[in-house]
Amino acid sequence: MALLALLIIGVITKQSWRVAKRDWLLIILIGLIGNTISIVTQEVGTMLSSAQMGAIITSTTPAFMVLFARIILKEKITAKKAISIVLATIGVCVIVGNAQIDTSNQLGGISLIIAALTWSLMSVLVKRVPGQYSQIVVTSYSILVAVAFLTPFTLGGLTKLDFLAIMQPSIWRGLLYLGVVSTACGFLLWNRGLQKLSASNGGFFFFFQPIVGTFLGWLLLDEQIGLSFWMGTTFIFIGVLLVIRDDKPQKEKP
Repeated sequence: MALLALLIIGVITKQSWRVAKRDWLLIILIGLIGNTISIVTQEVGTMLSSAQMGAIITSTTPAFMVLFARIILKEKITAKKAISIVLATIGVCVIVGNAQIDTSNQLGGISLIIAALTWSLMSVLVKRVPGQYSQIVVTSYSILVAVAFLTPFTLGGLTKLDFLAIMQPSIWRGLLYLGVVSTACGFLLWNRGLQKLSASNGGFFFFFQPIVGTFLGWLLLDEQIGLSFWMGTTFIFIGVLLVIRDDKPQKEKP
C-alpha cells in the first residue's frame, strides 16, 4: 500500500525515476537496513516487551544517530548536542516512568536495540544520497527493496489470511492508515526532514514519539495525563530547541 501510494504521487508529480548505477547500492542498503530490518525488529520488540521499555529504548535512537553521523558524515559532537540528548532522554523517562525490565522482556529489549541502531544508521545513510534525487523516488525504491526482501517470508502465510475479515471497514481503514500515512508519508517526511537538517540534529525529533503517543492515549483511549507528562515534555522541547536553533538550513543541490 505504501509503495502504491508513493508511485501514484511520483507519477502525478512527474518525478524522474532514473538512478545512477553508483547510487543503487546506497538505496538498497537504506531499504534493507531501515525499511526492512529496523521495522521488523521494532515490531517484534514491541510485541515482546512493555510499552515503557519500548519508549525508553527507542529514545536512544538520536544518540546513535549522533554517533553514526560522527563516523560516517564527520559531524562534530558538540557539548550542546550532548546536553540536549541528556535533557531529552530525561524527559522521556519522566513521561513513561521507570520501566521494570525483567527476564521475560530481554528478547524484546534486544530486538528494540537492534531497531534503534539500524534506524539510526539508515537515517545517516539517507544523508549520503545525492541531492538531485527526489525523496519520493528514494523512498519508493527503498520500500520496494523491503517488499522484495520480506515477500518470500510471507508467502506461506497467505493461505491463512481471512480475506472476509480484511474487507471489514475497520480493518481495511486501519491497513490504509498504516500503509499510506504511517509508512509512505512517515518515511517520506522523515527523509525529507533529514535533507533540511544535519543527521544528528534531525534525530532529536525522535524524542517527540512518547509525547505524541501519550497524547493520543489520552485523546483516543481515555488514558490520564499527569504532571509528569508536562514536565517530561518541557525537558524534551528544551533539548530539541537547543540543537535546532543553530542548525542552518542546508541548500539543496540543483
